[in-house]
Amino acid sequence: MLVSTVTPPIKPHHRELPLKVGTRGSPLARAQTATFLGLLEHFCPVLRGMHVFEEHIIVTTGDAVQNRPLAEIGGKGLFAKEIHEALAAGRIDFAVHSLKDLETELPPGITLACTLKREDARDVLVLPPGHAPVDPADPYAVLPKGAKIGSASVRRQAQLKHARPDLQFSLLRGNVGTRLAKIEAGELDATLLAYAGLRRLGLAEKASVVLSPEQMVPSACQGIVGITVRTDDVELLQLLAGIEDPEAKAVATAERALLGALDGSCRTPIGGYARLLEDGSLHLTGLVARADGSFLLRRSVTGSVADAEIMGRELGLSLKADSPDDIFAP
Repeated sequence: MLVSTVTPPIKPHHRELPLKVGTRGSPLARAQTATFLGLLEHFCPVLRGMHVFEEHIIVTTGDAVQNRPLAEIGGKGLFAKEIHEALAAGRIDFAVHSLKDLETELPPGITLACTLKREDARDVLVLPPGHAPVDPADPYAVLPKGAKIGSASVRRQAQLKHARPDLQFSLLRGNVGTRLAKIEAGELDATLLAYAGLRRLGLAEKASVVLSPEQMVPSACQGIVGITVRTDDVELLQLLAGIEDPEAKAVATAERALLGALDGSCRTPIGGYARLLEDGSLHLTGLVARADGSFLLRRSVTGSVADAEIMGRELGLSLKADSPDDIFAP
């Protein structure tokens, strides 16, 4: 069991207040930010009731453009670029991210300061009201032949197409509420969402079935919240180190190293999921697929938590070496 330690709290008089926290404006992003700030106040009682935080909503490119696939509007970092710019310019002091949206190589001068305890990383299948009973062992069997699935994730689409080549896909972007509304209205036969997001929004009951990592390999760092700060902000770095979840850091390190080694684009279906076993070792699964599902390669390794980065990098290189070159084409 990895145990977190808490460093001495920040001294508010050491810097200008309030501390400005940057976040996207979706209900999920703001819920994650509220949880993070609550955690800071819990471990640093001196901050309670002092109104030391000021939330800044930042609209990212990924938020602003909803009618096109992410790969068509710039690729990596679409949900972080404008937040990075605000942080670098000093308009905010730190930023809250869904770690799966954060590129593996951050801009110079910006550091991933801490990772928070992981929520459930699995994906879920969401079906319209009155759907047929679902067999958890074979959840896709509930989908009729040629069913229309709403999704913007190439990772989810590739794994579904591999399992069910007959399925049809329609671009579905927007916040969780928007996606759920389309399913409830019967506009689509199903969609897939991150269970973590539903749970954080109090909507866990919307999941028709929770998919195991063997049925659907999650996105790397799905369910983990990451906090970025300026690299030279020693005071905030020390504060945030005290609330970091060691288990989340270990699995995130492995999964981000896997992503870095694969160096895929937003067009590349990639999955990565690490977990700690009962004996304390680290188990990491990586997946690479062709967008149409015609090729899918999944491998797993087990090793020491201390070797998390090495494991991720070596597994990524192994998957890349044994995958067709066209999968990683720009």
